Formats: sequence, structure tokens, C-alpha cells
Amino acid sequence: MKVYLLGNPNAGKSTLFNALTRAHAHVGNWHGVTVNALAAEGTFGTGRATYVDLPGIYTAQGRSMEEKAARAALDADPEAPVLFVAECSSLTHSLPLLFALCAGRRAAVALTKKRQFLRRGGKVEERALSRMLGVPVFCAEGLARRELAGAAAQLLAAQPVHGSMPQLSPDVYTPARDTPSRAEALLMRGAFSIPLFVLLLAAAFFLTFAPHMPGDLLKEGIASLFSALSGAAERGISSPVLRSLLADGLLPALGTVLGFLPQILMLFFFLIVLEESGLLSRLAALTDGAFSAVGLNGRAVFSIVMGFGCTAAAVLTTRALDDKRVQRRTVLCLPYISCSAKLPVYLTLASSVFPDPFPAVLLLYALGVAIALLAALATRSEERAPFVMELAPLQCPQPLFVVRSLLFQAKQFIIKTATIILAFLLASWLLSSFDWHMRLCGVQESMLASLCKGLAWLFAPAGMHDWRIAYAALSGLVAKENVAGALAMLCGGFEYGAASAFALAVFVLTCSPCVSAIAATAHELGWKRALLYAALQTVSALLLSYLAYFFASGGAPYALLAALPVIAFLLLRKRHERIHRPRKHHARRLHR
Repeated sequence: MKVYLLGNPNAGKSTLFNALTRAHAHVGNWHGVTVNALAAEGTFGTGRATYVDLPGIYTAQGRSMEEKAARAALDADPEAPVLFVAECSSLTHSLPLLFALCAGRRAAVALTKKRQFLRRGGKVEERALSRMLGVPVFCAEGLARRELAGAAAQLLAAQPVHGSMPQLSPDVYTPARDTPSRAEALLMRGAFSIPLFVLLLAAAFFLTFAPHMPGDLLKEGIASLFSALSGAAERGISSPVLRSLLADGLLPALGTVLGFLPQILMLFFFLIVLEESGLLSRLAALTDGAFSAVGLNGRAVFSIVMGFGCTAAAVLTTRALDDKRVQRRTVLCLPYISCSAKLPVYLTLASSVFPDPFPAVLLLYALGVAIALLAALATRSEERAPFVMELAPLQCPQPLFVVRSLLFQAKQFIIKTATIILAFLLASWLLSSFDWHMRLCGVQESMLASLCKGLAWLFAPAGMHDWRIAYAALSGLVAKENVAGALAMLCGGFEYGAASAFALAVFVLTCSPCVSAIAATAHELGWKRALLYAALQTVSALLLSYLAYFFASGGAPYALLAALPVIAFLLLRKRHERIHRPRKHHARRLHR
């Protein structure tokens, strides 16, 4: 049978879904984590059932895109039972939704976040509440998977929901205190929260990228391990083909990519703590004014911060935005936010030029944010987008949840490295190590050289007259990690100067995202718009790389002078209201 998990945003539906199905749906302490219906099979009593995790919904009408998606899924299956997930502190607001959307269905109520509710002075009696509502009620917090499955199976004996929401008496339910604590009041002050966030961000980047810090030491350790393996393969393998494959191809390239795994996980640790603690929702509320100036709103902060982890996942979170225009602008901005896949490229290029790559990497991350905001500013409209958001509760992230999330991210990165990136590296080694007669040869006499020599002109204006650089850069359109792997395999690193390294980094920063992010954009905005965005971003990335080379080669004053009129135009221009009328054969001729 199919069981729908329904409830308000941030009520704990995805956490319960993962517990029942052993799935890995993304969870977070903020509104709009789940944006599509997710289905997985799990234990249901002594049998099995398909659980469907629906996006959060506040009202039966469903104003936002995610709410409409939840309502559409329910309407398409009117007989399926519902497991209604309700946070203890918001029962008076959430339970009317049970009677509005589940009338005529079997339903059960799963209460979440009870410990926090009790600490704030609240009270709820599950058995009395069950008798009052006429449906099974149980507390889901602290139950093992088998116990959760047994509690969910109460749906089999439940009666269909009927009537209207009864008045909750004090002996059944007492609300918790809603007065903010000192910490909550302090964190809602921008003069305190914004500097705190900047300080935390600076600490995260310093520990991750600075020399002799944990991230750098772990990266060097993995690089040394793969270097030793490559040397052992060079000395111990007699077959020239196998020796070339391992010592010159796969091991150096995989070592380059996997060496950045500790630093990627450290960035994910910062993002997870920011989400789970509740700081992210307060940052969104405090920055709404600044984001509205560029045509976004505070809720776009969630997608932008997610973009530092994965662009594809961040694009999918934009469905939680209430305004379609804001969603389009946010999706347009997200490819310029440096995701974790771009980190290996930045460090490869910066390390080839500077002994300390930390300032250069920090500059590229800041440059990406600046370009994203300029893209939003260039497409903004005069109408202010609505901003409705629920503040997530402040809490200390659970260590076990953080560890599981990091292990899942590490698993996903290793799987991606072992499939997409490994397949690309194998194909690159084969094409770059053999000629058309399948004889082992050097890179410049290989099949890949004859196929790609015509690409040398692409980065010639940026000081790189080399088809290998063009091939490595364009391989990032599939997966950004490929760039670092291709540079290590074909070039043994980056041999050009700082200006060319900066130009190539700007291209990787601003070009079209990976194919999974393009597919996510197509899912939200359609294939036509997704491909148009990708083409425009790639062409503009080439032009920006030329400009970056000119800027870094001594043309900085001229570049700044040329950019001033463009920035002034974006800031001072006025948008005029459009008058919409029927088009083509529906249009009426106007006479005077």
C-alpha cells in the first residue's frame, strides 16, 4: 500500500521518512527542504509499504509551488491513507490541515520534537488527543525503526477522518512558552548576527584552506599516498601499457581529485551546522532587505548557501520560493556560486602559482558571489517579491546526524569519482596515449591531439595556446572535477603564469554548470530555458576569462574604468511596467 507523509514545513517529515525507509532524503532545520514528492519502500507493521514524503504545506489552498505539488499528489490518489506529521509546538495551527485535506481518508498523527516542547513548558497527552481527534496519535521521537513501523501500522485500523477540528482542552494540550530566549533575541539583531556569520565563514575557510591547517594537512597526506602509489607502479610494473595507465594516467589524476575530499567535507560540515542550528533561517530574515535590492528575497539565502555544496541540489530548493520570477533569477545566479566540485580546480590552479593558495581561493569564492548578485541585479524588476518565512528553532546539531550526513556526502563524492570521473579519465588516457594505429605514443601524437588541436584558439587570448587546456576546461561542462583530473593527466599540472591561471579559474567559475545541474534547471524551468542559460553562461565565461587575463596582466585600471558605466547603468536604471495584450491572431488592431 501507499502511505503519504503530510504536514507543515520543517515538521520532521523527511526525518521520519528516512527512519521508516532507510532512505537518504535531505533533511534540514529550515523551511522548504523537500520540494518534490519522494517515494521509497519501507517496513509497515509486519509487512511493507511505499511511503511518499510530500513537500510541506500550510493551507489547503496551497499558495507556493511546493504546496501546490503536495496538494496535487494527494488529489491524484484520494484513497491512500495519510501519516500526518505535526510538531508538538504548533498543533493548534497544523491540525486543522488534517481535517481539511484528509477528510474521508484513514489517517494517523505522528508528533515530533516533543522533548524541546516539554522543556519550554508545553504538555500533550497522546491518548486523550487521539480520542478527541478520532485518529491514532503517537510520539515519533526516540522510537526505533521497528517501533515506528508498528506505530504507523495503526493506519490499518483507523477510521476515516470526518468532522471539523475540535477545540483542544487544557487537560489535553497546553502550548509551550513562545517568548524568545536571550540567545534567540540576540541572534535576531543584525548588528550581532551578521558579524557572527562572517566570523564563522572566515574560520571555516581558514581551517579548510590555509597552509598547515587541518584541511591542508589532510589534502597533503592523500596526495603523498597517491604519489607513492604512482611511484610504486612506475617501478614495479613491467608492461608499458599498464604502467602508463596507472603511473601516468589514473593514479595522479585520481589523487588530484580525491585529495580534496577532506576540504570538501569540512565545507559541508560548516553548511550542515549552519542549517541544523537554526542560524540559516535567521540569516535569511536579516538579509531580506539587502537581497530585495537585487530582485531576490531572504528565502533565496537557503538556495545560495546550498549552492556552495551542490548546484543541482540548490536549483531544486528554489521551488520553495513563492514567486516564479524570483525562482528564475535565483536559478540564473546559482551557477556563479562556487560549488564543492569547483574547489579541486581552484586549488590546482592556485597551488601552481602561489605557495599559499588560501587568499586566491577566497578571492574566487567572493568573486562568484559578486557575479551572482550582479546577475540578479541585471534581471531584477521593480515589483518587490513577497517574503514569508518561518524561523526554525535554535538547537544544537546532533553529533550523530552530522557524522551521518558527512559520511553520506563522502560516499556520494567517492561514487561520483568512481563512475563519471573514472570513466572520463579512462577515455582521456586511452585517447591521449595511443595514435590512430593503436600504438603507444606521446600526448602530442595521440588521437586526442588530432581531435582537439583545433580548440587551441579558445584560450589563446588568455595566454594559453594549448589544446590540452581547452580540453580540460571544456570537460568541466560534464563534471567540474574533470578539469583538475585532466590537467594532472595531460599536463602534469598547470605550467602557465598567474594571469592565465586566474583566467582559467574565472572560466570554470562562470561557465555552465554540470549536466546534473542543467537537468535540475530543466526540471524547474523547462529544457528551453535551461539550455539557453547554459549556452549564455558558457559564451560569457569565455569573454570573462579574456577580461580576467587582461585585468591580471596589468590592465586593471582600464578594466575598472570600462566596468563603471555598466555598474552605474544597473544601479540607476528604472524598470517600466509592461502592458500585456493578446498576441498574433488574438491581437486587436488599434485605430485612432
